[in-house]
Amino acid sequence: MTFRLSLRAAILAAFALLMVAATAPAFAQPAAAPTSQVSVAPLPPPATANKAAPAFNVEKATNAYLSRISGEARTRSDSYFEGGYVLLFVDALYAIAVSALLLWSRFSAGIRNFAQRRTRSRFWQVSIYVAIYFVAVTVLTFPLTLYESFFREHAYGLSNQDFIQWFGDFIKGEGIGLVAMVIAVTVIYAVIRATPRYWWAWGTVVMVLFMTIGAVIEPVFIAPVFNSYKPLAESPLKDKILSIARSEGIPATNVYEFDASRQTKRISANVSGFLGTTRISLNDNLLNRSKDQREIIAVLGHEMGHYVLDHTVRLLLMMGLVFLVGFAFVAWGFRVLSLIFGGNWDVRTVDDPAGLPVLMALMTFFFLLATPVQNTIVRTTEAQADIFGVNAVREPDAFAEATLQLSEYRKLDPSPLEEALFYDHPSGRSRIHMMMQWKAEHLNDPDIKAGPVSPQ
Repeated sequence: MTFRLSLRAAILAAFALLMVAATAPAFAQPAAAPTSQVSVAPLPPPATANKAAPAFNVEKATNAYLSRISGEARTRSDSYFEGGYVLLFVDALYAIAVSALLLWSRFSAGIRNFAQRRTRSRFWQVSIYVAIYFVAVTVLTFPLTLYESFFREHAYGLSNQDFIQWFGDFIKGEGIGLVAMVIAVTVIYAVIRATPRYWWAWGTVVMVLFMTIGAVIEPVFIAPVFNSYKPLAESPLKDKILSIARSEGIPATNVYEFDASRQTKRISANVSGFLGTTRISLNDNLLNRSKDQREIIAVLGHEMGHYVLDHTVRLLLMMGLVFLVGFAFVAWGFRVLSLIFGGNWDVRTVDDPAGLPVLMALMTFFFLLATPVQNTIVRTTEAQADIFGVNAVREPDAFAEATLQLSEYRKLDPSPLEEALFYDHPSGRSRIHMMMQWKAEHLNDPDIKAGPVSPQ
């Protein structure tokens, strides 16, 4: 529309000029203007153009960085990450088996009957059912949880907790999960009762709403349950971080450090929060394990990218679409399974809370199939944040060094198919290659010339 208005204005202006020329009084023919000789010479080239860019090969630099992680370290990294491929299927099958156990034993129907004896309110019946269901599932899945998040983490040297410390965090997490699930599922069942035909659409709205609330409250109320947060000590590093934040329009007035080392060896940082709860945080592992402050700045540049590019909103919308398809599949699947097995389970209608294991099994199956879709959604946002970060802080080599630290638990060099299916972040090769490609396009920039020399 803007183009059409501009074109119309130009036509009207030209028409007006023609009308003025046609109605203007006649004047004597003008005399020829005097001419003079004009010298034409090319402008001198910029000073930087006289200096040839140093030889730089993106592929060689990428491979040289990747070669720094080799031998036992590379084998351990690959083994840990590839084990996750198997656990993805094991977790899904285990969850479905637990749902089947609750249904075929009629334990789920028994919980429903217990809730009905306690109150006549269908709203509170669901709350009672979900609380007992959550505890039962937590107990039944505890052996697998213990293996994955305690024994396996220790086997690969990634955990700093003893069992008591780990179990304390586990109880905290399950307590928060219990409250969240009781509230969310109770509301969703209220939606099912109100709109039994289209509950899957309105249920998606409820899920997006709860995810939004979670994004708002997580940095202020949930994260401090597991770690101690304190303002980062005054230093040139803190000044630099806040300067970058201000220049990118991030409304943060402080930087926080948290003690992730009490749990893990992983490095991390985040610009978390939403709708006024924005907070810049970095863990003590990143502070203590980085070779120099450039790596910290590079990581935070990436995290700031998530905020500036509105990735919270993007992920809420994209995952909302995934939930919409998932709930539609669950609604269809429940109708089919309840017709076949409803009598065996004592579950007939979708608004019966005893059917929750059916809904959960179907959702588990759907999200297993949708793993590549979910990973692609997240991986593309991470790649966008990588590009934003290197443009904002201009530290490609520092980001490459930080990427190598992530190799402790992420396979650096997967096949393209592996990356497409199983990676929710770009692989180490993809990220380092991206940094080296950016550097190749900025070799003549003064700060890049003065910065670290990439391996070749």
